[in-house]
Amino acid sequence: MNKQVVFYFAGAINSHDVDRICSMMTEEHTFVDAHGNRVEGRDKMKAGWNAYFQLFPDYHIELTDIFENNGTVAAFGFAGGTYKGYKTPNNQNYWRLPAAWKAIVEDGKIKLWQVYADTKVVFEVMGKNG
Repeated sequence: MNKQVVFYFAGAINSHDVDRICSMMTEEHTFVDAHGNRVEGRDKMKAGWNAYFQLFPDYHIELTDIFENNGTVAAFGFAGGTYKGYKTPNNQNYWRLPAAWKAIVEDGKIKLWQVYADTKVVFEVMGKNG
């Protein structure tokens, strides 16, 4: 069940349906990015997801492996997107990198969504195309 919630959450992210993403979060949802920055609360995350999809309008995650232990789900795969959606010669503003996510599921909703990834390439793309 908890693994399925994570798959559905990933699907909501991939559809860029911020209302659906938020409906799958607990009210006290916590998001932790790859640098350890925390955002707490579903309402704050609604603004965060809207802003992120403006930066990367085709952002998507691919879950390739998923494991569960007592309500905590670990997912592994890839994340990718095109900075501001602009196609450049040789697609230089597109990035795709290995990523992992930790999710805590509570009553069928995502209480914690934590991202693990080396975001150096993302910042390089943003710097070149800013």
